[in-house]
Amino acid sequence: MGNQTKQSNQPPASGQTTSRRGLTRDAAVAAICGLMVVLMVGAAYAAVPFYNWFCRATGFNGTTQVATSAPKGAPLERKVTVRFDSNVAGGLPWKFEPEQTEVDVRIGEVKTIFYKVTNQSARTTTGQAAYNVAPLTVGAYFEKINCFCFTEQTMAPGETREMPVVFYVDRSIVKDHDNDTLSAITLSYTFYPVKEPAIKPLASGGAEKSGASAKGNL
Repeated sequence: MGNQTKQSNQPPASGQTTSRRGLTRDAAVAAICGLMVVLMVGAAYAAVPFYNWFCRATGFNGTTQVATSAPKGAPLERKVTVRFDSNVAGGLPWKFEPEQTEVDVRIGEVKTIFYKVTNQSARTTTGQAAYNVAPLTVGAYFEKINCFCFTEQTMAPGETREMPVVFYVDRSIVKDHDNDTLSAITLSYTFYPVKEPAIKPLASGGAEKSGASAKGNL
């Protein structure tokens, strides 16, 4: 009995322990990286609508506002010149231009101007207008009551259309001292092609006129 061998409970070799720890650490890092990828993809999908909402709510980056009605109260005596700019992105065969390049308006005065667009191709095409104003600080005060930019525009081959913009500059702009020296605003539009237009009625506006109807009203 005195010669009975005792079981050895020696710890595993240090190399084996290090290897196991390394595997555990690598697995944890991989799991964290996978979680970060999932979160980043989710954030990317959420970022676009959130950014658009933020721009509309704050006027960030010159994004104009949407008004549901005309402002209450009389316009102010202070005037600003509103200039109109037009652009067409590649891939859209349209001619697009304002009917007047600029107009003087009193702050708080509702004004209607027209842009004219012609589909110069022999096929039906659809476009959507992006927009902003300059200087960028004016975006929060530039209110649109009606605009062709609110919806997609589908044009028949060779069609010409006059499209309205009904807008005003909100009176609260006079309280923003960053705009104390403001004398001119540029409203800019760029039409982009829409490859898969939504199936819905043509965009608004009772004031919109096709080329044929416009001639009939002269």
